Amino acid sequence: RSPGRRLRVYGRRRTGRPTRLTAVGTGVLAVLATAALAGLDRMLFGDLGWLFGVGYLAVCFQLAVRVRYADLLAAPIAGPIAFALALLLFAPVGSPGVTARLVTLATGLALRAGWLFSGTGLASLIVLARFVAQRRIQRSR
Repeated sequence: RSPGRRLRVYGRRRTGRPTRLTAVGTGVLAVLATAALAGLDRMLFGDLGWLFGVGYLAVCFQLAVRVRYADLLAAPIAGPIAFALALLLFAPVGSPGVTARLVTLATGLALRAGWLFSGTGLASLIVLARFVAQRRIQRSR
């Protein structure tokens, strides 16, 4: 195949440009992927640990790289929301009740703040770099 030839994927022509996520798609992908990673980590190890943290970094990277330019701010916002929801759903709770869930959420956010800030910072840096690059391209035209 020559590099200029378009590939057919599922009946559509593919131009080589990556598929971009909308703001809603970014949020849905963030929640689903982070929840899946949290569930897997809880199932394998009984708690949310390094698998959840490293997976969250990968999710944040993918969100920042794949979100479309018009929705760049969605990537650094969707990640932390998905992180908190995954903690709320999958963190082990010592006793039943709403108060116990809220205490578990606050504790989980505090204990995993390094992962949370790292993933959010990564997404923010990538989004900022994409924004600056796009602005430079627009100015050069």
